[in-house]
Amino acid sequence: MTAVGSPSSEVTEFLTAGLRPHECRSCGTCVLVKKNSLKHTSIQWTTDAARSCPVFAAHAAGGGRTALLDTCEKLSASIDEAVRDGVLRTVQDE
Repeated sequence: MTAVGSPSSEVTEFLTAGLRPHECRSCGTCVLVKKNSLKHTSIQWTTDAARSCPVFAAHAAGGGRTALLDTCEKLSASIDEAVRDGVLRTVQDE
């Protein structure tokens, strides 16, 4: 039995399956990435994005809410480059 508030192993597996570490080639921030297809990317931040990503940090410093940012374009470009280089693969390619 799972304790109240604790995710079951099935939920944990659903949320984390296929996530791979990726270090942004622009700033070095490490995130977890799952490429479901070439157009669909899931990103799980492992750190506070407003502290580790310069793009998010600049947005926050300007008074913006980082929760309203879709993602960092430099991180997206880094992930796309990793897919092209074969470092990251889409789920359908695994």
